[in-house]
Amino acid sequence: MDDDVPTLKPRLIQNQNVVHRLERRRICSGRPGAHWYRVRCFHQNLFPNFTVVNVEKPPCFLRKFSPDGRCFIAFSSDQTSLEIYEYQGCQAAQDLLRNQEGETLSTANDQRSLNIRGRLFERFFSLLHVTNVASNGEHLNRECSLFTDDCRYVIVGSAVYVPEEPPPYFFEVYRNNESVTPNPRSPLEDYSLHIIDLHTGRLCDTRSFKCDKIILSHNQGLYLYRNILAVLSVQQQTIHVFQVTPEGTFLDVRTIGRFCYEDDLLTLSAVYPEAQAESQPGFPRLYTDKTINSLKHRLLVYLCRRAEQDGSATAKRRFFQFFDQLRRLRMWKMQLLDEHHLFIKYTSEDVVTLRVTDPSQPSFFVVYNMVSTKVLAVFENTSDQLLELFENFCDLFRNATLHSQAVQFPCSASSNNYARQVQRRFKDTIVNAKYGGHTEAVRRLLGQLPISAQSYSSSPYLDLSLFSYDDKWVSVMERPKTCGDHPIRFYARDSGLLKFKIQAGLLGRPVTSVAWLPSLFTRLSLLRSPCSAPTRRLTLQLRRETSSQLDLAAAAALHSRARRVVVLCCKLEKDTKLEMEEEQVWMEAEEGKLTRSVSDPNHEITAPP
Repeated sequence: MDDDVPTLKPRLIQNQNVVHRLERRRICSGRPGAHWYRVRCFHQNLFPNFTVVNVEKPPCFLRKFSPDGRCFIAFSSDQTSLEIYEYQGCQAAQDLLRNQEGETLSTANDQRSLNIRGRLFERFFSLLHVTNVASNGEHLNRECSLFTDDCRYVIVGSAVYVPEEPPPYFFEVYRNNESVTPNPRSPLEDYSLHIIDLHTGRLCDTRSFKCDKIILSHNQGLYLYRNILAVLSVQQQTIHVFQVTPEGTFLDVRTIGRFCYEDDLLTLSAVYPEAQAESQPGFPRLYTDKTINSLKHRLLVYLCRRAEQDGSATAKRRFFQFFDQLRRLRMWKMQLLDEHHLFIKYTSEDVVTLRVTDPSQPSFFVVYNMVSTKVLAVFENTSDQLLELFENFCDLFRNATLHSQAVQFPCSASSNNYARQVQRRFKDTIVNAKYGGHTEAVRRLLGQLPISAQSYSSSPYLDLSLFSYDDKWVSVMERPKTCGDHPIRFYARDSGLLKFKIQAGLLGRPVTSVAWLPSLFTRLSLLRSPCSAPTRRLTLQLRRETSSQLDLAAAAALHSRARRVVVLCCKLEKDTKLEMEEEQVWMEAEEGKLTRSVSDPNHEITAPP
């Protein structure tokens, strides 16, 4: 073999020059139906390239950006007010960071570094409004916020513990025969949901739930789909459905639990007159009612009919064998699939009240139509059919806000091959692990359902089609993660080149909360110690253009402008030549000596004036 002949062909890397990509986009844009990767590929050229550590910030708890990226919300230090900031854009601090060397501004104590860290936050975020929300001793939940599709309103929740002295009345704790028994791990609280106008900072409406249990953390107990808000009362086993009006108020739609239709009480009282009195506040007999409530009754009827459709005596015997366990099931979590369908997770009361934290406990998933009040499907937490639906239609479960004005692009196993590979590796790891197996893998994957509302980031830098990174330290799900000892590296997917790095936290692995801007080039890292909130510090990663990059951009713009001038001159010269040639053709035609045509076959000859 000749030594001069290479045995391996070098890998061809696409042109990474941003001017080349802009010119290519101008010449040949994507065809209809092309993948949105073609639109977002420019983020491989524009990415955060500068990190500022220990940025001074106001005494507040930073939350997240609005879906359109224009506003940023935070909670006051006493957790009673909502602070609304306006994002000024990634260029807001270019003059402040001019001539700053390196890629990181760490803990230097010189006057210039202190000035940058002290003024950087106010450069990027301008305080618009401070709205006093919580009252009567309530505190806002720092991990609860829901934005409407038009990014006009935000819904937040507050709570306060029910005092032990005097204790609440019995009929306030147990309002129906499905109410669960509270315990110290799951104490009762008074809850309030507030809706605030981001444009004016006005508190528009408030709804209260007394002596109840609603899981506000990470929006697990409430779900917003377009203008429909569903709230799950775990204590009372009731789902409250509201409509968010364009004026920012809550409009009662229906209450699902003891009854499924709003006029069920009238129908019941026509047969049993005492039912009207029992429904009045202060009547304690509802807890001892022997009848099965409407929602649970529809679930049991569906299972009974499915056993009958099976046609075997074994299916019927199994239904009656587990009838008592099915009747004791309680609602734990829920989500909206659309405006009419609910996806509810049922499990035992011990799991609902946090007495048992074993994830291997049996549970059921129910698809319920709120309009027709019918149960459409029931799945176990080991169902291969539900797992297949979840893997193939993951975006429908996440309810990626493609219908909102702020266009967001999901990155899930159903729309991204690399995300599908990550999920398959996770599944294979559980299958091959000790005490694992296929059933355990299905149970672990379905444990993600139902998915909390607005819990996934749409940042292009987390798109696995664009960048490759270690999902152990950062992921599209907005959850606090431990911080590693080394920077998190982001590599371009098409070239394998290192694009940027996220600086690691302090030793001791503090908990990291990350707030990604939905579309632009800013990232906030909230590094906080697990022990106390006052030790919070802010790490800001942003896009900074150096002087050489600005000169290159100016040269590219000048080159592009010069090319446009040359093309325009060539076009004018060609048009003049065609006009002269056309006039000569008409003269020859009038003399009867036409022997040739215009050189441009696409040029249409018109009669001279």
